[in-house]
Amino acid sequence: MIDSPQRAVLLRLIHFLAAYKTTLLAAAVALIFTAGVTLGLGQGVRLLIDEGFVAGSPEKLNQAAIFIIVLASLMAVGTFLRFYFVSWLGERVSADIRLQVFNHLIGLHPHYFEENRSGEIMSRLTTDTTLLQTVIGSSASMALRSFLTFVGGLILLLVTNLKLSIMVLLGVPLVLLPIMLFGKRVRNLSRKSQDSIADVGSHAGEIIQQLKTVQSYTQEERERLAFSKHVEDAFIVAKSRIKQRAMLIAVVISLIFSAIATMLWVGGNDVLDGTMSAGDLGAFVFYAIIVAGSVATISEVIGDVQRAVGAAERLFELLDVRSLITSPKQPISTDEISANLEFNDVTFAYPSRPDQPALKDFNLQIENGKSLALVGPSGAGKSTIFELLQRFYDPQSGVIRLNNQSLTDFKPQDLRRQLAVVAQQPTLFSADVFHNIRYGRPEASDDEVIEAAKAANAHDFIKALPNGYKSYLGENGVRLSGGQKQRIAIARAILKDPKILLLDEATSALDAESEKRVQDALKGLMRGRTTIIIAHRLATIREADQIAVLDNGVVVAKDTHTNLLERSELYQRLSKLQFQDY
Repeated sequence: MIDSPQRAVLLRLIHFLAAYKTTLLAAAVALIFTAGVTLGLGQGVRLLIDEGFVAGSPEKLNQAAIFIIVLASLMAVGTFLRFYFVSWLGERVSADIRLQVFNHLIGLHPHYFEENRSGEIMSRLTTDTTLLQTVIGSSASMALRSFLTFVGGLILLLVTNLKLSIMVLLGVPLVLLPIMLFGKRVRNLSRKSQDSIADVGSHAGEIIQQLKTVQSYTQEERERLAFSKHVEDAFIVAKSRIKQRAMLIAVVISLIFSAIATMLWVGGNDVLDGTMSAGDLGAFVFYAIIVAGSVATISEVIGDVQRAVGAAERLFELLDVRSLITSPKQPISTDEISANLEFNDVTFAYPSRPDQPALKDFNLQIENGKSLALVGPSGAGKSTIFELLQRFYDPQSGVIRLNNQSLTDFKPQDLRRQLAVVAQQPTLFSADVFHNIRYGRPEASDDEVIEAAKAANAHDFIKALPNGYKSYLGENGVRLSGGQKQRIAIARAILKDPKILLLDEATSALDAESEKRVQDALKGLMRGRTTIIIAHRLATIREADQIAVLDNGVVVAKDTHTNLLERSELYQRLSKLQFQDY
């Protein structure tokens, strides 16, 4: 019933459960206790019939009734403890898996998220872990309890009446057979169902995120139809899964109650013949119903367990992804390094475009404390330099050095702490202004955050927000203008106080007056720091110590603005077509 992949998944789930041995033991004790008390009720039924009804003794009848009530009370206590401990385990383990998956995801290389949709990943992180919690905290408990009562019930059946027990044992394989046949189908359909639900969430997330574009191009009806198809596809898969489970339950119930009817007929004849007491028959029927109910419960929850295995399998797939960006065994400290940068014969192609190198035998040097402007046509490799410096990717050949050490000799997190990036389209979080600026240095005080905002010419507009620095900005800073977003990002970089600045035309969305103020702030920030600027404005280019002209992934010229105008045709052309100054 359990194949090798399923067994491997279950073993990994057990590893998470094993971290809570005490609670697991308490749940197991409560489970066994409750199952034992449930089975004890059968003896109460036997006493009630044989020593109460048949014997005609009111005293024995009262004793049997009290015995049953006591057992029922004990069963209620055991059920409470079992439910509490098992539900606690379900919540705790699902939280642990969710946390471990998230912690693993944020350390993966960015290329992974280019090939895998964020919506599907979020579905695994939320829907799958919730399903797992439900199964561990409920369905698995029911399955284990039913298994215990099934085994205990079979034993007591054998003790009560051997002939009828043999009939039961002969009928058990007939009941288990459909469970085995349908089980694998249910598991496969459960995996498909989870994948289809992920598709629904992924599509909806993408459309909502790009809602302005959808409405701008009047594609609402098309997206409604596309989403409807995803929903219907998910429903069709779910319908197949439900049909298989319904067929399984129907077949099992039919077989079980047919077997009980047969046993009642045989046992009834034995009672009439005097070879079996009415109390033994009552107890036997009770145990038979317990066994039948256990098998029915197992057949019913096995679909949920199969779904949980599919969900766990999807989560463990995420945990098994290995990051392509790794730390060295003995990383070099970045605390006292000099920010000299060097690209030496670097060749790099994005994994999604392996046949189109973004950089080819690329060579470039940037001295410590100097500024370098990168110019070139679209696709020349400017942004790729920023990606490689942050070690979001590693080059296929060649080496990038910081202070004469390869970037791979540093721990990625240590390296990135020495960098601050201000992008042309900055990323902001939905939290408040304090959170967004302090992201550059979480331990910074409120006063330091405000000083950074003032230096970035952001303080005035922040104070004008409804709650000032405690104003929430909405998803990706949707409540701010483009220029305001950039000034928040600049304040974040100023607060971080890095050794290396990466500026993707950080003032491009500012008006002339604001740009002048921010340029003054950046000049102070750039002083003594190695700065690389992707430049489109002439004012930015003129301020740089040197300018590197890129084309098709190579440096075709490197000099000052004046010299490049004289000796580089590409730079002359770019200067006329692209460079702007206000």
